[in-house]
Amino acid sequence: MISAETLAGWLLDGDELALLDAREQGVYFDSHLFHAACVPLSQLELLLDHLVPRHTTRVVWCDDGAADLAARAAGRAAEMGWSNCSVLDGGTAAWAAMGGELYAGVNVPSKAFGEFVEHTYDTPRIPAAELKELLDREENLVVLDSRPLGEFRNMSIPTGTDCPGAELVHRVKEMAPDPETLVVVNCAGRTRSIIGAQSLINAGLENRVVALENGTMGWELAGFEVARGCDVHAPEPGPDTRAWSTRAAAAVGRRFGVREAPIEAIRSWQEDPTRTTYVLDVRTADEFEAGHLPGSINAAGGQLVQATDEYVATRNARLVLVDDNGVRATMTASWLRQLGWSDVHVLAGGLLDLPLAGEAEPRPSFGPVPTIKVSELAERLAAGTDRDGASDSHGASDSGRTDPATLAVLDLGSSLKYRKRGHIPGSWWGVRSRLDEARAAIGPVSTLVLTSTDGQLAKLAVGDAAEWWPEAEVLALAGGNKGWRHADHDMEPGFTRPTTDANDVWYKPYDHDEGAEVAEQHMQDYLTWEIALVEQLERDPTVSFPRFTDEST
Repeated sequence: MISAETLAGWLLDGDELALLDAREQGVYFDSHLFHAACVPLSQLELLLDHLVPRHTTRVVWCDDGAADLAARAAGRAAEMGWSNCSVLDGGTAAWAAMGGELYAGVNVPSKAFGEFVEHTYDTPRIPAAELKELLDREENLVVLDSRPLGEFRNMSIPTGTDCPGAELVHRVKEMAPDPETLVVVNCAGRTRSIIGAQSLINAGLENRVVALENGTMGWELAGFEVARGCDVHAPEPGPDTRAWSTRAAAAVGRRFGVREAPIEAIRSWQEDPTRTTYVLDVRTADEFEAGHLPGSINAAGGQLVQATDEYVATRNARLVLVDDNGVRATMTASWLRQLGWSDVHVLAGGLLDLPLAGEAEPRPSFGPVPTIKVSELAERLAAGTDRDGASDSHGASDSGRTDPATLAVLDLGSSLKYRKRGHIPGSWWGVRSRLDEARAAIGPVSTLVLTSTDGQLAKLAVGDAAEWWPEAEVLALAGGNKGWRHADHDMEPGFTRPTTDANDVWYKPYDHDEGAEVAEQHMQDYLTWEIALVEQLERDPTVSFPRFTDEST
C-alpha cells in the first residue's frame, strides 16, 4: 500500500510508472486520476500485457477506496508475473482528500491536450451554420472526417470523406490539390478536429484549414441532419502527394524534435529488460495485417493521439512509431512529443525494405477450460422450453430467477453490445468482477454457459463462476456471440435480464436510447466537459504539456 503523497512524488520523479484503475470503465468515467489508465479487473488478463509489457515495471493499482478491486487486481497481476505492484491506499478518495484533482470522462489526457492545443495555437474553426451555408452554395471545399471508418459510417457530415488523423497529411493533396480549396476537418466532438486541422497547418498546407466547431455533435445541435452509412475514404497518395507529404513531415519532425532510430537499435530496445519500449504501427489496419514488425501493435488512424492511454500505460516509456515511409509516424510522433512523451522515435527508412510478419500476434492463453459448441447450446436451449408454462427456454421462472434444474446463459460482454447488437435469446447480462450479483439474480442452476463477444472473456471467467455456482457445470461458449451470430441464430434485442448496473462502459452521447432531447443534452454536456478541461489542468501540478515555438528543434 502506498499513500497519495507517495504517488504524487512518483508521478513527477521521471521513472517509469503505470497507474492503473481497476474499476469498470463506466465507473472510472465518473471520477479518476488524470494519469490513470482504465484496466478493469474483469478484463485484466486481456489488457495488461499490451498496456504494461515489462513485468518489472512499477505499477500502482487504484479504485475509489471503498471496494477491494485494486487489491484484487494487484494480486491477479502478481500471479501473472508482474512483480512490482502497489495499491493506492484509500484510492481516489484519499487522492482527493490530499487536494489532488479528479477528472470525469475517458481518454482525459488526450482530450485535455486537444483543448490545450486549440488555446495554444488558436486553431481556426468554423461553426456548423457557416459550413452548412457553404455546402448549400457548393463552395470550393472538402470535409475530411478524422475518425476511423467505423465511426464515420455511423454518422458523418454530408459530402464528407473519411481520412483518419494520421492519414491527413499523407492523403490531403489527393483531396485538395487546388490551394484555393477550403479544408474542413471534423470528428464527433472536438479533439480530433482540432488535432487534425492543426496537423495540416503545422505541415504547411497552402490551403485555408479549419476545424468544424464541436464536430458532428455541433452539427446535430445546430439542427442539421447527419449522413449515415457512408463509406467514402480518401484515396491512396500518388507520387506528387507523397513527395509533398514527405517534405512536410520532415519539417514538422525537425520543429518538434522527433528522432529517427535504425531497426537494429529498435530490436535491441525490444530485448532490454530494464526499459519499456512500445513499438506502435500507425498505418491502417489493412496495411498492418498484410505485414508488420514482430512485437508491434497497430495504433491506426490517429487514435494513438486521441486515446493514448488505451495503447500505452507506462509513463516515461520509450515509444517507437513505424509506418511505410515515415510521414504518418513522424506526424504522430510530433503530437506525442507535445503530449509530454520525451523519448519518442520513428523507424528510420520505414518498413518498405524490412522482412515483416504476416501473422497476427498470438493471443494470450490461460489454459484449457470446458466449452460448449454453438450447435449444442442451441439444441439444449430448444429442448428446455416451457415446462407447464412456468418458464422460458432458459428455465427462468415467473419470479425472474432460473429454475435450478435447467441451463442459464450469462453474457459477460459489454452492456452496450448486449443492448444494441443483441444477445442470445433468454441470456442474462453481467460483469465478471460482480459475479456475486449475478448469482443472486440467477440463482442455482445445473448448467451455466458463459458467453462474451468473441468468447475469450467468457473462457477467463469459467473458474470464477465455478466458485459462485459450485453445484453447476460451468462452460464457455466456443466462439462466443460472434459464433452464435455467424451460425445464423437469432439475437434478442434490448436490455432484458441485467444482473448488475450497466456502468461497465462509457455510453457516448449518441449511444443513449432516451430520445432526441435527452441525446442532445448528453451531447451538450459532453462538449461543455471537454471545453472545461483546460481550467482544471491549471489546478493540477502533476500535469504539464511542453511548449514548442516555431524555432524549436
